[in-house]
Amino acid sequence: MAHHMMFFLSFLVTLAAAIEGIHAVDYVVTNTAGTTPGGVRFNNVIGSTYSRQTLISATNFIWKTFQQNNAANRKNVQKVSLFIDDMDGVAFASNNEIHVSARYINSYSGNVKREITGVLYHEMTHVWQWNGNGLAPGGLIEGIADFVRLKAGYVPSHWVQPGKGDRWDQGYDVTARFLDYCNSLKNGFVAELNKKMRTGYNANFFVQLLGKSVDQLWKDYKAKYGN
Repeated sequence: MAHHMMFFLSFLVTLAAAIEGIHAVDYVVTNTAGTTPGGVRFNNVIGSTYSRQTLISATNFIWKTFQQNNAANRKNVQKVSLFIDDMDGVAFASNNEIHVSARYINSYSGNVKREITGVLYHEMTHVWQWNGNGLAPGGLIEGIADFVRLKAGYVPSHWVQPGKGDRWDQGYDVTARFLDYCNSLKNGFVAELNKKMRTGYNANFFVQLLGKSVDQLWKDYKAKYGN
């Protein structure tokens, strides 16, 4: 009986591994700017091994944040490639590729490893989030990515404080702080909003989830912080 039980348990482990393998994501890190000052700093301070592990950790955190507990709820992404490039700007994500600026890495004066970790959480969110089939406001898309960065604990010192900003869809840190407020009204709000954005976008999603228009929520948010 014990032998049969062990065989059955072994079968379950093998089956689970096979199922996991079907949905496994391949992560590849390439430093194309290895001879530049930023590329050298990347190798010395951050490194490909740490970056690859960060991509894996970020993916798992994003799935948890978006409450995507099974593959059917997620994008079908087989491979994510990270490139450290000799380019201007900070970073961008496109077609399951993340490009980070070696020049930014070189010029960053603070804890560059922590900063790039936060950048990778932001960019990895773009890989996995739904965008309303291109209909969602760009500021909301960027705000959700920074919301994930915020919840992961990688808020940089230059971000605005809660309550600041001119518009709810201003994007990045402004919208991330607003979404954090909305999420405090209903835990899991951002996950549900992202789920709704799988097939399209409508500003009425805020009413459906929180009972108020996004403009009213923004007014309430600003009032909470005396702005």
